[in-house]
Order: sequence, then C-alpha cells, then structure tokens
Amino acid sequence: MALLSFHCPNCQSQNCKTHTSYKVLSGKERNIYHCQDCDNYFSQTKNTALEGLRAPLSFIVPVLEAVNDGQGINAASRTFKTTPKSIKRWSKQLGSLKETLLLYALCHQFVQLIVEGDELYTKVNKNKPPSESEGWTLVLMDRASRFIWELSCGEKETALFENAMQQLSQIIEKTDDVSLVTDGERRYSNLLFDICQEVIRTGQVGRPKTTFKEGVKVRVKNKGSQTHKKGPKRPKYQSPKPEHPQTKNNLENKQIHANHVEAFNSALRRKIAAYRRKTNTYAKDTQFLQGRLDAYWVLHNFMRPHFTLKQVPAVVLGCLEKALSWVELFSIQLVSPLLI
Repeated sequence: MALLSFHCPNCQSQNCKTHTSYKVLSGKERNIYHCQDCDNYFSQTKNTALEGLRAPLSFIVPVLEAVNDGQGINAASRTFKTTPKSIKRWSKQLGSLKETLLLYALCHQFVQLIVEGDELYTKVNKNKPPSESEGWTLVLMDRASRFIWELSCGEKETALFENAMQQLSQIIEKTDDVSLVTDGERRYSNLLFDICQEVIRTGQVGRPKTTFKEGVKVRVKNKGSQTHKKGPKRPKYQSPKPEHPQTKNNLENKQIHANHVEAFNSALRRKIAAYRRKTNTYAKDTQFLQGRLDAYWVLHNFMRPHFTLKQVPAVVLGCLEKALSWVELFSIQLVSPLLI
C-alpha cells in the first residue's frame, strides 16, 4: 500500500493523465484528471481530506493546530474569525484519514511490541458521575515509539474494550512478540483471551489446555492493598490468563507499568479542551468527541515529533521515513479496506 500514490478513485488505476485545470477561490489552480482505464474524470482533491472544503489550506492549518494544541472550538472561532461549524467540519475531514493511515501502519511487520493500556474520561453533554459518563477513552500505545494504536471513547462497557482488543489482535498478526501491560483492568486480558487463544494438544489424555497465541504476553499490575481481605494475597504482577509454553518470558517486573500512556493522558488533557479538568468545556456528544480524537490521532502519530523521542512516532515505529507535511496529509487519497 503506497500512502502518497496517486490513483483513480473509481478503479484504483495509476494510469491517469491531466485533462484540464480550474481555479479555486484562493486563486490556486487544480487539475482535472482522466483515467485511461475506466474513462473516469475526477478532480485533484477527489476522495481526499480537501474534498468539499472551500477555505484555503493556509487558513485551515493554523486553526487545526490551535484546536489540537489546547484551544477550544468556540475560542478558536473567535480568534480566527470563523464559525464553530467550519472548524468541526475541518476536524472531521482530518479525522477521516485515521482509517487509511491505520491500515497503512498495519501493512508493516514488527519484531517486538510492548503495548500499554489505560483509560481516562471526560464529561459528555451533562455533568454525570464517572461511572455513567459516555466519555471514557481507551488508549493502547506502543511503549518504544509512542505510536497510538487505539484511541476510542464511549461508555465504560464491554463493547469499548472488545473493539480495542479486536484492534490489538490485528497487531498481533503482524508482530512476532507482543506484550500488553495494564494497571489493574482485567477486562483487557479476558476479552483478548476470547479473541486470541490457541488450543495446545499434547496427545495426552484429558481436555487440551487453552492459552494465548504463541508470542502474546499479558501482564497486570494489581493495585490496592489486601491487608484486611481474607484469602490468599494476589501477586503484585501477574498474568491473568495462561500463556503459550513456547512464549519467551522475557518481561521483567520493572517493565510492567503504564507510565508512558499515563503521561500521554496528562498531555491529552492539555491538548484537547474537552478533557480539561474543572471546566465546562466538556464534549456535547460522543460522536463529535470521537472525531476530535481521530484528528488528534493523525497529528500525534504522523506529524508531530514526540517531546521525548524528538521524532514522529510513525518514523520511530518504522512506517515512515519522515514526518508528513500538511500538504501531504491532505493529499492522501482515502482507500476502502476492501480495495487493499
């Protein structure tokens, strides 16, 4: 899958020639292309994040940078003298690239990944107790590259965790050795075990043992004190489900933590106003909140250098040779998963 390749949105052919050109409101010229294979005519911005946007990219970029750097939607609309509706539409267009970029990242093979899992929440629509909030956000992040594999929100129910584990199972198929570490939430391991399990047949009498797939390790750091509880004490670090006998046990206790993803959660509260504490800038609905997260996912993984690593996470992970520019990002053609 070539990320920046130019092809016909109808038949995916690269045999396209320039037919004519036209001018947009900003005065720049754009081309109309003709596909030689399917006889289709399409614009230069067809099936990209720029499709249908009238404002020039030079104006859209500062607004999106401000919104994804801590400024609220209404504050940005006053600062840049535009409407909140326009900013939401631009953010949605940017977030629409997430599926294509995620599929591109999953086309690569990885030797070893340590994935940290954690959650944070925000208010949605009304001030509700945390247990009833629809703004619970689940984060799965690679420790070495800080690449975010999953960033989704919703109610803290099984469906939210199950979707994340389905995503992790795709990563497992592309990686020889995957370790998932969490800080107390056992639903990660339970749901992943249901999705990614293997039956070990030894030829002996009895029911065969069911374990994680070979190369998959899950560790939970148990929190809280059991001083006044009855029964045997839980170990501080443990694997909630049995692992494959051929899986290498090379994960030390000092590596079992979610410090990096917790630091990301703190940064997310600074970068997206809807997650800021002790304010009324909470999200109006879950769908819009997910759109904000998708846009931030694109910028974090493929454009912005990480504060500690000084490089873009996708470059450290090995998916890209260099960070994407705004022009390259808005020139990416959206690809359907069925066509890859």
